[in-house]
Amino acid sequence: MKQRDRLCEQFTRKAEAVSAVVATVNSQDQALDYLLTLCDAKEACRIQVSGCELPLSEGAGALCETKREKIIAAPGLEPALKDTLAKRCAEQHFFFLDREMREHGAGVDIGFTFAQAGIAETGTLVIDSSNEDLRLATMLSEYHVCVLPKSQVVADSYDIEGQLSRQMQQPGNYTAFITGASRTADIERVLALGVHGPLELHILLLED
Repeated sequence: MKQRDRLCEQFTRKAEAVSAVVATVNSQDQALDYLLTLCDAKEACRIQVSGCELPLSEGAGALCETKREKIIAAPGLEPALKDTLAKRCAEQHFFFLDREMREHGAGVDIGFTFAQAGIAETGTLVIDSSNEDLRLATMLSEYHVCVLPKSQVVADSYDIEGQLSRQMQQPGNYTAFITGASRTADIERVLALGVHGPLELHILLLED
C-alpha cells in the first residue's frame, strides 16, 4: 500500500471516530454532486416567520415558504468552480452565497470549503480562514462540507510546520484546525453536537 493511501486511511479512521462523515470523490464535479444531493435531502434550516406553524391564508402561506429557502455558502472558490456551483444552485432553486455572510445569520444550510491540509494523526482539517466570509461559512452553517485533496494529507502537524509558518506571516492570518462536528458538554457532562457550529462535518477526499 502506498504511503498516501495509508495516510488517507488513517485520516478517515480518526475523522470518523469524532463523528465526521468521510467520502471519496474523483473530481470537483463529483464534489458538487455530493454537496447538492446533501442539500436537496435536508430540510431548510432558515428561521421561519412567527406564526408559520398555524393554519394560514394562501398568501400568508406563500410568505412562509419564502423563509424556507435553502442556502449554500461557498466563499473563496476559484472563479470557474464558483460559476458552475452558482448555476447548479439556481437550477435546483438553492440560494448561492459567496459573500456578506454576516447578513445571513438566520440560517445557512451548508458551508462549502476547501482545506489546505489534513492531519492523519487526529483526523483534523487545516483551513486558511483569513477571509471572514469563509470563516463564517465554517461556523454558521448547519452542515459543513469540506474538500480535502488526498495529496495534502500529512502524518502529523510537524509536517506542515513550514506551510503554517508562511501563512502566519501574512497580516490578519487566521488558520483553523477543525476536528469533527461542533460539540460541547454542559455541567452535567451531556454531549451535544452542533451547539457552537455545524451539526455535521462532511469531508470529501479528492483524488488528485
